Amino acid sequence: MTWKMNKSGIKLSSQMKKVFWRWYFFGQAGWNYEKMQGLGYYYSTYPLIEKLYGNTPDGAEVALNELQFFNTNNSMAPIILGVDGAIQEHQGITANDAIASLKTGMMGPLAGIGDTLFAVIPNTIIGSIASYMALKGNPFALILWVMFGFLRLGVMRSFFFMGYKEGVKLINSLGDRLKKITSAANILGMTVIGALIPSVVTAGFVYKFKNGGVTMSIQSIADQIMPGLAPALVVFLTYWLLGRKKMNSTRVTLLLILIGILAHNLKIFA
Repeated sequence: MTWKMNKSGIKLSSQMKKVFWRWYFFGQAGWNYEKMQGLGYYYSTYPLIEKLYGNTPDGAEVALNELQFFNTNNSMAPIILGVDGAIQEHQGITANDAIASLKTGMMGPLAGIGDTLFAVIPNTIIGSIASYMALKGNPFALILWVMFGFLRLGVMRSFFFMGYKEGVKLINSLGDRLKKITSAANILGMTVIGALIPSVVTAGFVYKFKNGGVTMSIQSIADQIMPGLAPALVVFLTYWLLGRKKMNSTRVTLLLILIGILAHNLKIFA
């Protein structure tokens, strides 16, 4: 498969081509519960980082930024990688915050779209047809699934170039207004993270104050003050702990488990 210049005159560098193929073959490599696809994302962007920054402090800072938590649909991720690469090539380390926020803001919506288009639909429709044909001994079942694999590769390639092209257009059209983009991206990223807290973190106050025949639920009071207060407190505690010396994600996880067990037995949280 060749990489050609499109009508806009934008052409992918050799490093960007490597970024795509690394993601295609190794995007899920090193998947873990702490950063999920973060390691695969960094591995994919490494050729570009090495070319732009080399063995410099800026390169180390960018590498750490790209190594952060990342999780989206594997087939939709090339859009983010394309935008990331375009901004890196044109703005360098000054766009670090913008890239981190754009990744955070884009990976959620793209995951929902990608899971439907490239997981639920093909697994249900194409997988069912291919399975039925295979049970009947029809060799076309394997060919059908392989054909979908090539179709997915072509779509991912198109997504990658689309992301890169839009990233270039974003830089060229807005120029020195990148600070405003960064601020907007930061707001988007924080909004997405904030919205995820009550849906991902399950916590609540179970303590009830009793005085005679009167019973008052702490959870009902907390809901009137701020719905999702308990999950927000858990996230705040986690964030604070991760900033302490000699603390890492494993120790924080074990500490949260201990706190959860104690709080549940003392009838404080659930």
